[in-house]
Amino acid sequence: MPGFIQITDAHIVSPGALAYSRSDTAEALRRAVETINAKLPHWGGIDCAIVTGDLTDHGTPEEYAHFLSIMDELALPWLAIPGNHDQRDPMRKALAGASWLPDAGPLHWVRDFGPFSVIGLDTLLEGAHHGMLCDAGMAFLDTTLSAIGDQPAIVATHHPYIHTGIPAMDADNLRNGAGVIARLEAHPGPVRMVSGHVHRAVAGQLGRVTCQISPATCHAVLTDHRAGLDPHLVLEPGAVTLHRWVEQPGAGLVSDVIPTGIFPGPWPFED
Repeated sequence: MPGFIQITDAHIVSPGALAYSRSDTAEALRRAVETINAKLPHWGGIDCAIVTGDLTDHGTPEEYAHFLSIMDELALPWLAIPGNHDQRDPMRKALAGASWLPDAGPLHWVRDFGPFSVIGLDTLLEGAHHGMLCDAGMAFLDTTLSAIGDQPAIVATHHPYIHTGIPAMDADNLRNGAGVIARLEAHPGPVRMVSGHVHRAVAGQLGRVTCQISPATCHAVLTDHRAGLDPHLVLEPGAVTLHRWVEQPGAGLVSDVIPTGIFPGPWPFED
């Protein structure tokens, strides 16, 4: 039962610092790593973790070193794409030697899981909070979708394209996401788009493309649909998303949001 864990929006800052003066993002990521390691024996068949952007809050070498020191404890290999808080060149230098990491240019990649492939797309537009997939990224997506034939395709991005109802987050989505959706709609196999950025679990449907946003490991963005408001953070529990391929009728890619932390239980429903 192949699958992967989606980790997103760690927003790691310098050791000992708090993000936005309130959020202990390092402790939140440690808690996520500890949760994954503890639960892996119960899940079975998980191949890797995929980090869908905002590994750090400012993209500095110090922050990437701090991120790596925490992720070194994860009992899984992992891949990553950048988010709007990352910096492409410092991220590439910090992750130098990773087999999936391109030597130059945008950080696009593809991973074959057997029954499905994940296509990681770099939507970072440096200096902006919204996302854009460059022309080379669109071409990479075209070439990769063609190469995998009718195999199910999962596109991983930092920036989502679906409307969430949170005005500031929707303004900073994947601005040219319609091109990604059109390409996925034309793919002969099942398709899905998994993203981060919004710090909330949100799902929607664009044509035949299921679009899913994973919550962050750290703080959440407040769900507030009133127009004209700046985004606010809330210290809700962090989470990761478990994506598993299930070979059963009516199944396929099954996704489960997992709160991070070790909680009381489990107990049988009947003593």
